[in-house]
Amino acid sequence: MLKNKYVLMLTALLAFIFSSNAMAVTKMKIQSVIGSSTSEVVMLKEFASNVATLTNGRVVMEIVPGGSVVPNNDVLDAVDAGLLDGGFAWTHYWSGKHPAAMLFGSPVAGAGVGIDNIAWVSWFHSAGGKELYDQLWDEMGMNVHGLMLQPVGPEALGWFKEPINSMDDFRKLRFRTPPGIPGQTYKDIGVASVAMGGGDILPALEKGVIDAAEWCCPQPDRDFGFQKVLKYYYLQGLHQVVVNADMYINGDVWNSLSDHDRASINVAADASLIRSMSNRIYQNGLALKDLTENWGVQLMDTPADYFPAYMNAAKDTLEKNAAENAFFAKVWQSQKDFAEVAVPFWAGSQASNAKLGKAFADTLK
Repeated sequence: MLKNKYVLMLTALLAFIFSSNAMAVTKMKIQSVIGSSTSEVVMLKEFASNVATLTNGRVVMEIVPGGSVVPNNDVLDAVDAGLLDGGFAWTHYWSGKHPAAMLFGSPVAGAGVGIDNIAWVSWFHSAGGKELYDQLWDEMGMNVHGLMLQPVGPEALGWFKEPINSMDDFRKLRFRTPPGIPGQTYKDIGVASVAMGGGDILPALEKGVIDAAEWCCPQPDRDFGFQKVLKYYYLQGLHQVVVNADMYINGDVWNSLSDHDRASINVAADASLIRSMSNRIYQNGLALKDLTENWGVQLMDTPADYFPAYMNAAKDTLEKNAAENAFFAKVWQSQKDFAEVAVPFWAGSQASNAKLGKAFADTLK
């Protein structure tokens, strides 16, 4: 009887220990590089909610706005050092640490091979892109695990005070661009490119520090309030045909999670990809309708001489970086190999879709 009593006590103790471990909660503080009211962070919080649900509450992510713990430019370093559990930005923000970051966050001019945002996700999931993305952090020497969350694109060329009819007009302006290679490519074609964070753009426009700016697409652009100071909007641009926002989790924190919880986070990340992509189509449509009907915004056609100028400069930049960096060359070659197979089909299909859509859009004018 005594033996059985001890067996029962031991069983109960082990059950308690197992139950306690199973219910252990990992709380992560995730700093974004933008404000908490932006559409990107709204979707980020949806992702965090899905993670909590799929892990039965064992992983809880607190999303804090840009600058609340460290300066936005230091987010990735803070995650690497463990000062933050995680961060949220766009991969190309870290192009200064490794040029290949651009090929994941914002492959300039569709990587020079016609890859749009949907084709990019196909490369990422089906043609080796994710494995190369995981390798990127090792190439940077960063102790982080990356999660691709929000594909966007194509981005608008941007907002202007006055119409631009040619590249000569464009070259007279100080133009806010993204950091890294997309912005550098503007400099290469003679545009005065000024890189700055999202929260600084509108004040800079209001003070005349810059004359024109790009950020993203109709919904996020409206959120930022560009329509309050600028009225000419050009949708067609090449600098960020693909744009991807992602999360970085400290490597030690990631490795401390169970296999089940890591798998749950990856599932939530995949869901975020399709959720954000589909959400943007409708929300951008609503925003564009609001901007043109209620804010006096005029949609303009991008000057024809912009496209060859930017595409040629982008190809030169891509080739230069590939010659100088082996990992950049490896990633770009993977995208070129993918494009040779996928882009002829996808471009043909998209041409049909574009004509179908334009035929309907023309009936609304």
